[in-house]
Amino acid sequence: MRALYPLIRPILFSMDPEKAHDLSLSMMGKLQDSPFRFILNNQLVSDPFELWGLQFPNRVGLAAGLDKNGRYLDALGALGFGFVEVGTVTPKPQAGNDKPRMFRLPEAEAIINRMGFNNDGVDQLVENIKGSEYKGIVGINIGKNKTTPEEQAVDDYMIGMEKVFPYADYITVNISSPNTPGLREMQFGSLLDELLKGIKDKQKQLVEQHKKQVPVLVKIAPDLSDEEIEKVADSFVRFNIDGVIATNTTLDRSTVKGFHHADEAGGLSGRVLADSSTQVLAKLNQALQGNIPTIGVGGIHDAKSAVAKIQAGASLVQIYSCFIYQGPALIQEVAQAIKQLRS
Repeated sequence: MRALYPLIRPILFSMDPEKAHDLSLSMMGKLQDSPFRFILNNQLVSDPFELWGLQFPNRVGLAAGLDKNGRYLDALGALGFGFVEVGTVTPKPQAGNDKPRMFRLPEAEAIINRMGFNNDGVDQLVENIKGSEYKGIVGINIGKNKTTPEEQAVDDYMIGMEKVFPYADYITVNISSPNTPGLREMQFGSLLDELLKGIKDKQKQLVEQHKKQVPVLVKIAPDLSDEEIEKVADSFVRFNIDGVIATNTTLDRSTVKGFHHADEAGGLSGRVLADSSTQVLAKLNQALQGNIPTIGVGGIHDAKSAVAKIQAGASLVQIYSCFIYQGPALIQEVAQAIKQLRS
């Protein structure tokens, strides 16, 4: 797949971004189910790392958003990732926002999306994962339905946790997508504390019920002030949250000013997010004082930008947007660079 991607990419990039996304996954799924599945195989960089009692084969994962329904886990797992995160999934199926809702900014190696948690619902995701043969580490990213009132948002996360707990190696609580109205407000104050208390209470109940530990992480936005980072870190430590993913997409457009599509509504991701995301990650880790591990994501586009996340305190990293631009070669480049840090 690594050798084929440079040939396929011009065709995909001539298409509407969302259609290209769906076609890519569909093609990978068909390959995985055929005698030609070997085409997908990308050499796994062996760099074992233990965290939360889980053995990661390497420290480079796929971020949530590419496979929202966990339908292509086997195919994505063959590409050399150390772990794969699927979702965001909501309790009930929802169509997401109106199309078009995904835009490429190729000059900036960036993407703007306002997908709006389009997914087939948590029950379908669970069925897809149960039917998967992938033996690697799977994270499941959960969110709230758009139609759920904000005062009942915690209930949606509790439903998601309960449904995915038996099938997840870790769970990510997404409160930082800019594309669901009011969602980011859950990162602050009493709303955050209420959510974190609910998460920990539900986690304790599910551990007793299923006799297994599943760490629960929270994914935050890059658009936080230094004071806000300090406050969320304090809340995460007080409630003993297992981990934090930093960061989601940004609303800031300063890095793409003047580019075609730069003014489209939605979250910006890709190479241009690398520096600001890493700065938030570093400040978060400083505030957490080593009490909670973090996963660094946002703008990783080469070895240097990946190593910067580790040096900023991340235990693991994830890629997504620049993986779309560069293909599977990026996985190996990043994983090898991180491995060399420990040699």
